[in-house]
Amino acid sequence: MRVATAADVALMLDWAAAEGWNPGLGDAAAFRAADPQGFFVAEVEGAPVAAISVVNHSDDIAFLGLYLCRPDHRGQGIGYALWQHALAHAGGRTVGLDGVAAQQANYAKSGFALAGSTTRYSGALDAVADPDVRPLREGDSAALAALDEAANGYARPAFLSAWLAPDQTRWSVVLEAEGAICGVATARLCREGIKIGPVIAPDAEAALRLARAALAAAPDGAEATPEVMIDLPEASADLAAQLQTLGFAPTFATARMYRGPAPQAGTTLQAIATMELG
Repeated sequence: MRVATAADVALMLDWAAAEGWNPGLGDAAAFRAADPQGFFVAEVEGAPVAAISVVNHSDDIAFLGLYLCRPDHRGQGIGYALWQHALAHAGGRTVGLDGVAAQQANYAKSGFALAGSTTRYSGALDAVADPDVRPLREGDSAALAALDEAANGYARPAFLSAWLAPDQTRWSVVLEAEGAICGVATARLCREGIKIGPVIAPDAEAALRLARAALAAAPDGAEATPEVMIDLPEASADLAAQLQTLGFAPTFATARMYRGPAPQAGTTLQAIATMELG
């Protein structure tokens, strides 16, 4: 078992794609920038066969994701040994995860408790430019960090800096009201379709404005992509209802679990960034 390289992290996302997780095209670099020492692989005869991430976002919070084992090496204890090895990286931090519901009992054996759920909604959404929504600018970082911390209940500066950095496959927009930033949304090209998240906004109506404006700000050609995916925490019932009215349907769900005291997410967290890193 060892720390994953950049090439390993790219391979991990290939495995995730094979499992139907549909990661973003530019996710690998942003994920690894959050905590380069927080990605691990297990090797057999020199080849990676299992992987996991336990990213330390702050002195108090870590997030577990990308827990994968090649089908031909399952049932041998390799994945669980790597799980234990990686969790040691978090030390005494609270650790969160978004796991498939069928694995809840297994995660509970490691001290994780159910705190809610995350549901992916998929559908078609019109791209609509909004006069109050604009692209990110230099100087927005402090305001966006404050919004993100208030929404999630913890700070994640390294991840946020990498996530919001300019990328050919990922872009972000902000919502302004009375000259101040009150919302933000990121959209990214995925193996299939476009994912929008995080979406931080004062209410579901503002969240939809941000999502539509994010699509309107897409690179040439991307706006024609038919499928849009948004991953909603359980508390985003209003946004879920509005999306379903527009024809969106739930297509995938995970259990949000924590080992240790769960952070208190704010009411502005309308959609999470990724099921892999929260």
